[in-house]
Amino acid sequence: MSQYRHGSYVEERATSLVTPVTAESALPVIVGAAPVHRLPEGTAAPVNEPRLIADMQEFVSQFGAPGPGDDTAAFTLYQAAEVYLTRYNVAPLVAINVFDPAKHCTPGQGEGAPAVPDVSLITENDIIGGVDAETLQHTGLALAEEIFPRFRLTPGQILAPRWSSDPTVALAIGAACKDICGHFRAAGIYEVPDEVTRYTDVPAWINDNNLTDPDLLCMFGHCRYGDALEYGSIHLAGAIGARDASTEGIPYWSPSNSKLQCEGLAHAGKPLHLGADKAAYLNGQGIVTGLNMIGGLKVWGDQTTAYPGVSDVKDSSIPIRRMFSWVGNTLILTSWQYVSNPIRRRMVETVQDTFDIWLNGLTGREVILGGRVTFELVDNPTTDLMSGKVRWHVYLCPPQAGRELIFILEYDPSYLSTLFGA
Repeated sequence: MSQYRHGSYVEERATSLVTPVTAESALPVIVGAAPVHRLPEGTAAPVNEPRLIADMQEFVSQFGAPGPGDDTAAFTLYQAAEVYLTRYNVAPLVAINVFDPAKHCTPGQGEGAPAVPDVSLITENDIIGGVDAETLQHTGLALAEEIFPRFRLTPGQILAPRWSSDPTVALAIGAACKDICGHFRAAGIYEVPDEVTRYTDVPAWINDNNLTDPDLLCMFGHCRYGDALEYGSIHLAGAIGARDASTEGIPYWSPSNSKLQCEGLAHAGKPLHLGADKAAYLNGQGIVTGLNMIGGLKVWGDQTTAYPGVSDVKDSSIPIRRMFSWVGNTLILTSWQYVSNPIRRRMVETVQDTFDIWLNGLTGREVILGGRVTFELVDNPTTDLMSGKVRWHVYLCPPQAGRELIFILEYDPSYLSTLFGA
């Protein structure tokens, strides 16, 4: 066609600012066992297949519900869904079932009797999972890699109730929280085994098993609800989800001092009634627990398990660590559209201005105390720019949790003058 034009024309230019694509802050990815053997006959059991669940009815339709004779507590995914979706009223969650009735079963009694599904045959290796050498399919905790490609949602929390009290599983949770899909970061939650009977022995157990990780939270204590004991990691995840929901999905508020939806705590088969001093001792060792002080039983603790060994607040403080992960995930999601674009001044300024305005908005809402984005020569040597590497420096200051509120009382004798009138 001829390039000669005669008339009026319109040309459009890309907007110099883009809307940030914010990451999910608290989406839980939960690995465990579901009563899939109770699904209707002919229904394929979802084994090592992540499912996005919005309510309890959807969970039961996809994973089943415990039946007569079942050990309800053994089906950790059912418990997690019930607590998270109905008690804390937060949704959605991602459930990964590793219970395979065809694999985890015992021989039936009598000749020709069918095998009996046995959830107790699940092992730590089933929970940890990995990549199958033949099929190259992910299993267990390794399926965290597939959450974003499947659902376009970034994991916010990773947990394996009941199993996370095993150090190998807890370490695997910590590993699963890092470089998800090669880019994203989440928080993991693990529990303390009943074998560690005294609260004063918990810090040594954590250190001996190398479970001091900025991306891990340790929950001490199971939660009692009626006659049932529920796993503490589920309740901590629910409290985090409920808190984030109240702050428009921005994780700048610590889960500490938020309500636990249970009637009490227990550990090692005994009721757990920690005073403020004992809870503070655990908190000072990077351990979260529950405290019944003012306003009922609440989450208590602001520190990740990296504390006190790591003093950098971005790694030791739960709200600051989660804010850094959330901001980092958001930066990746938003800037992805500019990958492979020509490195030009316009692109550099568009990215910088987009995030500067976003951070200014967060500052105005007091979600952060301040933040800015710069493009600096010191961060961008010529050789890196030549190879296609571009760096923006993001400065960020989320608010720290108010750990100690101190009032100084002093007797002031000058007020004795009021005895003599005006």
